[in-house]
Amino acid sequence: MTRRIRKAVFPVAGLGTRFLPATKANPKEMLPVVDKPLVQYAAEEAVKAGIETLVFVTGRNKRSIPDHFDKAYELETELQAKGKEERLRLVREILPNGVAAVYIRQSEALGLGHAVLCAEPIVGDEPFAVILADDLIDDPDGGGCMAQMVRQYDEQVASILGVQRVPESHTDRYGIVDSEPVSERLSRMHGIVEKPDPTVAPSTLGVVGRYILNPAIFNKLRRTRPGAGGEIQLTDAIAALMADEPVFAYEFRGTRYDCGDKLGYLQATVEYALKHPELGAQFREYLEGLEY
Repeated sequence: MTRRIRKAVFPVAGLGTRFLPATKANPKEMLPVVDKPLVQYAAEEAVKAGIETLVFVTGRNKRSIPDHFDKAYELETELQAKGKEERLRLVREILPNGVAAVYIRQSEALGLGHAVLCAEPIVGDEPFAVILADDLIDDPDGGGCMAQMVRQYDEQVASILGVQRVPESHTDRYGIVDSEPVSERLSRMHGIVEKPDPTVAPSTLGVVGRYILNPAIFNKLRRTRPGAGGEIQLTDAIAALMADEPVFAYEFRGTRYDCGDKLGYLQATVEYALKHPELGAQFREYLEGLEY
């Protein structure tokens, strides 16, 4: 079994009901933050981490995701004919050479755990990453959250969950880990509780949409009984995995935007627009001139 993280799974079959009617015909993962869709930011983060195969677990009405990563001959021909070289470069470099995209259909909405299990035929007997495009993470160093986690995996050779400190009053919105510190940002997990009341939460370390998992997780997922709503919860399978092998929580460096939430999405849009090399200065001037 190879121990290098070569594959990343992107569960993109969700309906995105919180953004209706915008997501009625357009996947939530294709919502743009300035000039790139969320799913492209997620793919770029994976590529920066050295990942070579992107596994998209899709559902109905998600055709625009493979279209986005596919070659667009007509568009490229038109841009080339008009001499728009910079825009042509942007289109051609959405996926760099040597990176493959694979698509698997999740036929039923049976939860995140089921979506990850759908990727097993492609992942095989390898450790792999899971990236939720809803969680846009801005790494101030530019390397990306997943690259940080891959470095931790290389040292521990164990499953790792990306976590962040959340307000105590918000623990009921996250999977909260019970863990013991190993180093400055790394802790070994003893348990995980899904959306606990603040009065009983074991910590304020909340799991966000970044995981590196050993392939043993697939056996745990197959044995995980459906929970609320008939869904197979990934956190339940991770809790079972902890009985057999170490699992760690890593408090990543960077700012996470919950783009599955309207406010988080708007915050990401504003912050990324302010940093945009072409628009940043003008956009800041516009914001400063607004009357509240």
